[in-house]
Amino acid sequence: MSERIAFRTCPLCEATCGLEITLVDEEVKVIRGDRNDAFSRGYICPKGTTLGKLHTDPDRLAGPVMKLGGAHVPVSWDDAYAAIDAALRRVRDAHGNDAVGIYVGNPNAHNYESVLALKPLIKGLGTKNVFSASTVDQRPREVSNSHLYGGGLLNPVPDLDRTDFILILGANPYESNGSLASAPDWPGRLEDIRARGGKVVVVDPRRTKTAENADEHIPIRPATDAALLLAMANVIVEDGLVSLGRLEGLVSGVDDACAHLVAVTPERVAGSTGIDALTIRRLAHELAAAERACVYGRIGTHTTPFGTLAAWSADLLNILTGNLDRPGGVMFPSPIHEPRSRSRRAHRPGRWQSRVRGAAETFGELPAAVMAEEIETPGQGQIRMMVTVAGNPVLTTPEGDRLGEALDTLEFMVSVDPYLNETTRHADVVLPPPSALARSHYDLAFASFVVRNHTRYSPSVFPADGPSEFEILVRLTGIALGMGTSVPAEGLAQAGLTQQVAAACTAPGSPIEGRDPEEILEALNEWEEPSLRALDFAIRIGAGGDGFGADADGWSLAKISAHPNGIDLGPLVPRLPDVLATPTGTVELAAEPILADIDRLLDHLQSEPPELALVGRRDIRSANSWLHNVEVLVKGRHRCTLEMHPADAARVGLTDGDMAEVSSDVGTVELPVSVTDSIAPGVVCIPYGWGHDVDGSRLSVAAVRPGVNVNRLTPAASLDPLSGNATLNGIPVRVKAVSS
Repeated sequence: MSERIAFRTCPLCEATCGLEITLVDEEVKVIRGDRNDAFSRGYICPKGTTLGKLHTDPDRLAGPVMKLGGAHVPVSWDDAYAAIDAALRRVRDAHGNDAVGIYVGNPNAHNYESVLALKPLIKGLGTKNVFSASTVDQRPREVSNSHLYGGGLLNPVPDLDRTDFILILGANPYESNGSLASAPDWPGRLEDIRARGGKVVVVDPRRTKTAENADEHIPIRPATDAALLLAMANVIVEDGLVSLGRLEGLVSGVDDACAHLVAVTPERVAGSTGIDALTIRRLAHELAAAERACVYGRIGTHTTPFGTLAAWSADLLNILTGNLDRPGGVMFPSPIHEPRSRSRRAHRPGRWQSRVRGAAETFGELPAAVMAEEIETPGQGQIRMMVTVAGNPVLTTPEGDRLGEALDTLEFMVSVDPYLNETTRHADVVLPPPSALARSHYDLAFASFVVRNHTRYSPSVFPADGPSEFEILVRLTGIALGMGTSVPAEGLAQAGLTQQVAAACTAPGSPIEGRDPEEILEALNEWEEPSLRALDFAIRIGAGGDGFGADADGWSLAKISAHPNGIDLGPLVPRLPDVLATPTGTVELAAEPILADIDRLLDHLQSEPPELALVGRRDIRSANSWLHNVEVLVKGRHRCTLEMHPADAARVGLTDGDMAEVSSDVGTVELPVSVTDSIAPGVVCIPYGWGHDVDGSRLSVAAVRPGVNVNRLTPAASLDPLSGNATLNGIPVRVKAVSS
């Protein structure tokens, strides 16, 4: 019997916890939190223990499948690529590049191979019909960041380990482990705030687990977070509590922004938010009085018709109280691979629009909510072929049933995914990447959101049982570029890397400016895998990299690899003004589109709230729709239920356990009721990511407990106009008992 220990980063959520994996005879015996990990210090949630089960899941595709005679059957990789090449040529020749669409799912952010390889693929396709999970998630935050700081990923995060006061809106980190603020053990960190005499306040329509463990829970009507935050800012301005501190001279547009707050008084928003004016005023004074404080808003605030305004308003409060870029406030992480310099340019969305409704592009993408109509509607630019990469938009974007029906009308569809799920069942070809344990790991994306600077590389635990995700995406890029299927992925990847190296050797200010590209490429040949050569290059020319010998104290992939438990790089440090990439070099507080949206909000406050408003929820054993095929994570009581307040349930004649029909303007679902006083009156709640009750998928565990797809109820027509983000919270619904 052989036994070994492997260390790796968990890729299943943004907490990025370190894992210690014990293998006996090359089988996973047990997975524990790595107590020596530089960041997570042994913390682990139930999801992280299941990576071995995901690796051996019999439903995971062992190789490519192709739809023949209405059924998916195994085919060779060569045949799969040949079919994709022929279809792409046929569609492009007949209809042009924009007849191809691509959707990129959330798991790509957890995989450095995808981060490195997707941009060339999208560029190679040459289509304007690019979609991602970002527009059903955090796009409002990215748009706000761009207006304020000059870049979507310039995202200040709460300095949890040093703050004295945190106001949390639209987030439940006890269950979700946090988001856009990567921190193992959010619960422990929040409890530490209270233990050192600080205060945790949660604003949420539900008394979530996070709210239960806070000092104060304040219920709010769904989708009114922007109104609350702006009213708090109004109080801070009107009561003379503005204190920029070291931000003086670093922020422009303060007077203009404050002038737009005059009409957003606590009294004016109290009726809409369901929070009385005295409470709003008290909250504002407590925030301003705290020595070190932060406002943190997340997905519940972003997936609303005023998502961008809510994101901006949270940072407005952090700025007006002097809590931006200071310890204990909100701060900018320092990823070692970030660029050494940034070009200064204004955020310019809307470079193109969607064909059918004219929805604006942001960051090179159109809103995911317009996918179905772009497939359904005839005319020049109609999507006739789709590529999906690690995404399940039928479950996770608005009007999922409609999108599923639209996918069946395509001329061709290809998916990169390990499963036949609710979306990929529509694909003509599915290309499965290896399991998470059969690929290496480095956090290219989430290093921009960490609450404490660190770096960590994990080699693969098992050899890959097929082409890596990087290789699959590179092969697809070759096909997209018209090179056919005969060019090896290794050669394509090396050609791309050679171009990057040559560009960096001539770029002014680059750490390898003036160097011989062949010298740099030779140094990168230390790594056999093309993806690792690309990763090493990104690290070494980054802000914390060694510049290929220019900085003896800098980092390289080899140097990081020598520390299997990761490397602590210390707490977050003030970075203004150097981190900014705005045209003025200041935090630009008075972006015209943002300020204009305050008037739209004021008009909206005059409308009557719905009798019942729908919100979503998460469970610590779920990650969107990813993990419902793992028995240990779905066993026990059914979690896909409709939560209702006792008064609302009684009004429509429902008791706990009854079947309810929930309908919106676009769809209907039926599911059991959970009557609970943990949800505010006038609010109902259905969890996100369920609905595994479809033919053609191969998810044997999930099919036993399918739940319902809440996105049958979410209207594709309702978007935040500044970001194109879908509205998933605050949806008006009707509820009645299901007739027996």
